[in-house]
Order: sequence, then C-alpha cells, then structure tokens
Amino acid sequence: MSKIVACIDGMGALSEAVCDTAAWASSQLQAPLSLLHVLDRREFPTEDEAPLSGTIGLGAREALLEELAELDAKRAKLAREQGRVMLAAALERAQQDGAFEPSTVQRHDDFVTTLQELQGETRLLVLGKGSHGDALGVHIEPTIRALHRPIMLTDKPLVSPKRFLLAFDGSATSRKALQMVADSPLLKGAACSLVMVGPSTFDTRKELESAEQQLADAGFEVSAELLAGEVDEVILEQLAAQQTDLLVMGAYGHSRIRQLLVGSTTSTLVRRSNTPLLLLR
Repeated sequence: MSKIVACIDGMGALSEAVCDTAAWASSQLQAPLSLLHVLDRREFPTEDEAPLSGTIGLGAREALLEELAELDAKRAKLAREQGRVMLAAALERAQQDGAFEPSTVQRHDDFVTTLQELQGETRLLVLGKGSHGDALGVHIEPTIRALHRPIMLTDKPLVSPKRFLLAFDGSATSRKALQMVADSPLLKGAACSLVMVGPSTFDTRKELESAEQQLADAGFEVSAELLAGEVDEVILEQLAAQQTDLLVMGAYGHSRIRQLLVGSTTSTLVRRSNTPLLLLR
C-alpha cells in the first residue's frame, strides 16, 4: 500500500511541522504514514568507508585505524540512538495528530538513494524546507530531480488548508497536475486560486476556462486569473495577496512554468516563499 513518507531530521519546530503536515495528509488520503530518519553515510561512514591518507608507518597506521574505527562506531551509535529518540517523539506526535497507521523507519545510507529505493511505496514525500542544512539544503534539489513522486516542502504545519494556489500553464505536465488535484481527496474542501501567467490570447483564456471548469466539476470553489509578468514574481505576489496556505504545481513542464522547477527560480521560490509547496508529477 502506498505510504506518506515524512523525513524527520531533528526535534525542533521544523520536524514538528513535517510531522503535523504528513499526519494531516495521511489522514486525508487514508494512507499509512512512514516516519523516516536517514543517518547519512557521508556524515557517518561505515567502518570500511573511513577515509585514509598520509604516509605514516604500518604499525602507527593500524593503531590510528583502530582509534578512528572506535570513534566512528561511537559517533554512529550515538547518532542512531538520537534518531530513535527523534522517531519515537515524531511517532507519538503523529498518533496524537490522527495519522493513519503511523510507523517509523531508520536507514544508514545516502539520503537521496534511500528515497529512490522507497519511492515504489511512496504516495507523497514530505520534507522540511530547512532540513539537512540551509533553505534548499544539500538534499532537496537532488531529491526533486531524482524522485518521480509528489513532494511536499514545508517549514510550518499544514493542517486543513483553506485556500491553495494552483500554478497552471496549459502544458501536459500542468494538466496532469490539475487532474491529480481534481481526483485526489487531499485538498477537498479547500478553495482554489487558479493562476496562469502569460499573454492574454484566445487560446490561453480558453485553456484557463477549461481548467477552471474541471476543478469546479470536481467540487472545488475556484477563482481563475490570467496575469502578465515574470512567473516567479507573479506567483509570489499572488501567494501573499491571497493569503494562500499552499502552492501547488506540476513538476517539469515545457513552458515558462518550467523555470519554477529547474534552476535558479526553484531556489528563489523555496527561499522567498513562506508558503508550503506541493510538486506534482
């Protein structure tokens, strides 16, 4: 059964936000919640991966190796124990939040590789925007490129959003995202701001009207706008102006919206937006 996978990386407000958001999604979708903590091998290498260099003598080298191995083993053990404590706290919180069949998983491997291995059973991946480093971290952009599953990025709890903004450009990718929103129970009950950025032509207006009707037929309250300007700036302005709880978009489109998901504009949006982001594919 496909699961909601939530990456837990600490015991602060960010992990709580990830946990709460994932628990809400799990409840909405009636999908089991898997709380995942990855002990990254780059930071905590296994004994046979410990780096060696220098030209010290054989005896001294063996003694140093033993010391390093002991230190690495102690660090890894402490990190595993810390991870278990994190997961236990997250599990208790998820249960209180009403998550569907919550469980925990701990892995000692490369972060992105782990997620790729799990994506066959992943329905939605939830990541903290500030986890594993800065706003984009060392993992978020590689994860977006590597995975072919919906990804939720958040730095605040998302529970029962009242309004979401759906960025639409008429491409096959954005139409697929539109269909996923219409078919999924995840956002049912929330109002939709449907935004298309581009020139006002007969074709673009017709595409927008068709998208608006599709969402309305699925039971959404929809307001649709066709706006001119730079895609990222327009989206950010609309998020602020409409007090939107969530930004939703298709990943890797073939027009101007693609700029939001590949390259510098992705970084701009994640860093500058105070709104959780759902990437659909």
